[in-house]
Amino acid sequence: MKKTILTLLLSLVTALLMHAQQTTVKGQVIDADSTDPVTEVAVSIKGAKLSQTTDAEGKFSFTSNIPLGEQFLVVGKEGYFTKTFTIIIEEGKVVNLSTIILNQDIGESDDFTISLSEDELDADESVSSNTSGILHASKDAFARAAAFDFSGTFFKVRGLGSENGTVLINGIKMNKIFNGRPQWSDWGGINDVMRNQDFVNGSKANEYTFGGIGGTTNISMRASQYRKGSRVSYASSNRSYTNRVMGTYTTGLMENGWALAVTAGRRWAEEGYADGTVYDANSIAVSAEKKINIKHSINFTGIYTPNRRGKSAAMTQEVFDLKGRKYNSYWGEQNGEIRNSRIKEVEEPILMLNHYWNISDKTTLNTNVSYQFGHIGNSRIDYNGSSPDPTYYKNLPSYALRWGDTQENLASAYVLEQRFLNNGQLNWNDLYEGNIARQENPNQENSVYVLYEDRNDDKQWSFNSILNTELADNISLNTAVNYSSLKSHNYAKVLDLLGGISYEDKDYFDNISNNALTPGRAVGEGDTFKYDYTLGANQYDAFVQAQFKYSKVDFYIGGQYGNTTYQRDSDYLDGHYVDTEVSSLGKGEKLDFNKIGAKGGFTYKVSGKHLIDVNGAYLQDAPTMRNSFLNSRQNNLIVPNLKEVKKTSVDVSYIFRSSILKTRLTGYYTTKKDATEVAFYYIDGLAGLNQTANFVQEAVTGVNTQSMGIEFGAEAQVTPTIKVKGALALGESIYTNNPDVYLGSDDFIGQLGVLEGGIKRLGEATLKDYKVAGGPQRAASIGFEYRDPKYWWFGATVNFFSNAYLDVAPITRTSNFALDSDGLPINAYDPAIAKELLKQEKFDDYMLVNLVGGKSFKFGKKYIGFFASVNNVLNETYKTGGYEYTRNGNYSRALLESKRDKKVFGPRYWFGRGTTYYMNVYLRF
Repeated sequence: MKKTILTLLLSLVTALLMHAQQTTVKGQVIDADSTDPVTEVAVSIKGAKLSQTTDAEGKFSFTSNIPLGEQFLVVGKEGYFTKTFTIIIEEGKVVNLSTIILNQDIGESDDFTISLSEDELDADESVSSNTSGILHASKDAFARAAAFDFSGTFFKVRGLGSENGTVLINGIKMNKIFNGRPQWSDWGGINDVMRNQDFVNGSKANEYTFGGIGGTTNISMRASQYRKGSRVSYASSNRSYTNRVMGTYTTGLMENGWALAVTAGRRWAEEGYADGTVYDANSIAVSAEKKINIKHSINFTGIYTPNRRGKSAAMTQEVFDLKGRKYNSYWGEQNGEIRNSRIKEVEEPILMLNHYWNISDKTTLNTNVSYQFGHIGNSRIDYNGSSPDPTYYKNLPSYALRWGDTQENLASAYVLEQRFLNNGQLNWNDLYEGNIARQENPNQENSVYVLYEDRNDDKQWSFNSILNTELADNISLNTAVNYSSLKSHNYAKVLDLLGGISYEDKDYFDNISNNALTPGRAVGEGDTFKYDYTLGANQYDAFVQAQFKYSKVDFYIGGQYGNTTYQRDSDYLDGHYVDTEVSSLGKGEKLDFNKIGAKGGFTYKVSGKHLIDVNGAYLQDAPTMRNSFLNSRQNNLIVPNLKEVKKTSVDVSYIFRSSILKTRLTGYYTTKKDATEVAFYYIDGLAGLNQTANFVQEAVTGVNTQSMGIEFGAEAQVTPTIKVKGALALGESIYTNNPDVYLGSDDFIGQLGVLEGGIKRLGEATLKDYKVAGGPQRAASIGFEYRDPKYWWFGATVNFFSNAYLDVAPITRTSNFALDSDGLPINAYDPAIAKELLKQEKFDDYMLVNLVGGKSFKFGKKYIGFFASVNNVLNETYKTGGYEYTRNGNYSRALLESKRDKKVFGPRYWFGRGTTYYMNVYLRF
């Protein structure tokens, strides 16, 4: 009996000691206003694979696998400000945080972020930027500075364009197969349902896909993940659109297992910041989810965002000096109304079906299928008479002064200047009158001018399946398979005969029929002409990744393999290639490329505050469809020496984080090899051709580039209401080799030394050490935010930009530059002068000041808010980009042009906007 009692006592003491020695972190979360417990709050220990949500009493408790030492406890829920606590965890001790008070975030300043992204990405010239994915999904100080303050200058993070990043919606890749870039306007104007985003910087591990070296963004539109409520808003701006209305209704997950989210909106403007840039966009999105049981849910998403907007033109310095940065040559008045000749129309609905399967507590399978269809159209004027462009070089004063400033030339220049100042827009009446006049001659009834659009009608199916499983408490496995199939019908379509009767389908410059199967064909409105072909593409890939998490180090390793095929199939027999070796009708060669990728990285936790993060990746992928065909509108020719593109990326970061200060310092190095770039232009002075100007297709192959630099971001919560923040980017993007240049033209067929198909190899372009153009390569920002407890806030930043360069023309860096149009060397060629002529233009440095602020009110369960932003407060004038004009194709012409005070064929520039504003008022209930 005594032994039994002794045994029980020892067991009890042991149990008590074990309980006393159990390491625990616990607490309770309550609402600051109501003091009620807050349920389903996400609580996690940063850097450890430990997370849970609060229960019905707002409580949480961690009792196993807790890392020791200094750690960060993150507490957050949608609609509340996230809080981070520094805690010291000792073995066998209890960390009781007692009561944690969360304040509701009724400011919704993030809406400003998404509005910025929508605005900036509406411009064609900005779509190459890769900041879009980080606009709403990242809390990193540098990343948000790049999104808020740097993106308007077309700054590229790490020198990478958007084709280097991956954008997913519900796990489906949205980057276009044609050019590799996401078409953000396909989901523009549905901001309220695009807030649930995960962003992974660079090549770091993510659970959805291998990703790109420019980062990965996954936008979740799962209906059950939206909180219940409604929201209506109105916005006014002078950027892309002037007015926006939007309404959103979400149910959250209802008792019957259904969840619904619906949003609709409209954006419009007679003209935006640039003159004549009409804007007309509608948007609607629906997401409906049915939770079948605890393991299975099915979600349907539909997105329809038809939009039309007027484009603006790059301009020479001469045009800018005469008309200013708002000037746009693409528009003119017709019957008292603005009419833009260059309209981009996007109408590509997206349908998605997603199945979510919780196989077990540790394994999930997400299977997705999507279908996207519709069209993109870009309108312009075709003509067989004088150019209707008001900035055509013969319409400007510089043309009259091209041979000197004699009294006669000055008088002519003055006439041209006054004509341009007073009537410098597209004259629609002249186009109509020219076409009507032709009808009086029975032998010349066809129109001189016609408005048409370059059109591509796409149909794309995408499928993927994503499996995530925990193999152990500290090991997880991520796998995915993906497949996409695209049929892209490309053709030109007559939109408006501009008062004419018909238009002949031929190349008026060469007097050759565009389709030799129907010579002399006259077309009317709605007819297809010029070209008609289909591009087909098939892509598949598989991805696997393992992630390991330990108390002092986390690491991952991943790989992918895939394949891409392209093929062109034309219904036209192009008249330029009849009786030649060049194929233009029917199917061309099927292109086949392999995709290979490997990546890995680790995070070493020096302590709870200090981290070292290292990532590296290698990717081999197909060139884009755009850069695979030399001139897909006319023939089946493939770019010579076409190869897969190879990319490498390495970055090393030091991260410091405390409850007051958060910083990140990153050094990065990226390379791209065997890239291809295709362009089209007119050129004068092409060796071997004595014509004044030739229209050519240019392929630059084997392009190698390198980007390296540092990123630094910091923010300090110096008081409960004041945050100071700063960011710095010091980078350099350069060409690291001399790639080959090929030109294609039907004029070359039959010439000596020309490759099959009329392709002429010009040899190497000496691009090595030239800068890769694309916004400023150096940027800095410093600013502050003030958030008052009474729900008003204000912020300001001062931003500095430098090292932006003009995009150089490869052809003028080839041997052709030293040859005359007869193919012989230029006798007066001076290498020293040539070097100066070919020096890359560097833009002036500039500074931009931005302001943002807002106020929110709470009335019971309703919230009313207002916020506004002002960009470029000081109305700074600056260049965001530009390109060399290729008409000066050799040394003699370039030297002559350099001696002119006003350039006849000067570079084309993009100028940044002056002072702009954005204002928004909303009601949430």
